Amino acid sequence: MVFIRRIVSGILLFLTLLFFIAGCAIFNKSDSSGSGDESQLVTTRRFAGLYIDYRATVTEELPKVEVIWIKTSLESRYGKICAFGKKCEFSKGDRLYLTKKFFSPGMVGGRWEYYIENDSSVLYQLIEYQSDRKVMSESWFQ
Repeated sequence: MVFIRRIVSGILLFLTLLFFIAGCAIFNKSDSSGSGDESQLVTTRRFAGLYIDYRATVTEELPKVEVIWIKTSLESRYGKICAFGKKCEFSKGDRLYLTKKFFSPGMVGGRWEYYIENDSSVLYQLIEYQSDRKVMSESWFQ
């Protein structure tokens, strides 16, 4: 009789532990999938001014890269903002934002990427080194 009590007690302890672990796994899974995009963890926006104009160029360094220089109403603060692209599809007067997003494609590590975007869906990735003001894009978020 004592032997059966120990077996039942062990089985109950095992089931309790199993339910606890399963509950934690479900909780963690729902927590991580809240954004819908597992690679995107953090997003920060900063107002960059109203869109005025742009010009397109090709870099002189190798490899040659097509870039756009975006002029905003806050040019005195940011200078001309340099981003990857051939053509700029912002409309005159659009509210523009500098955005940083942290991407983690795997289980460990990740990187910050910097963008300029409007309130709609137009988005361009910034060049890491902003040569007009001679600053790194990340310095705008420190």
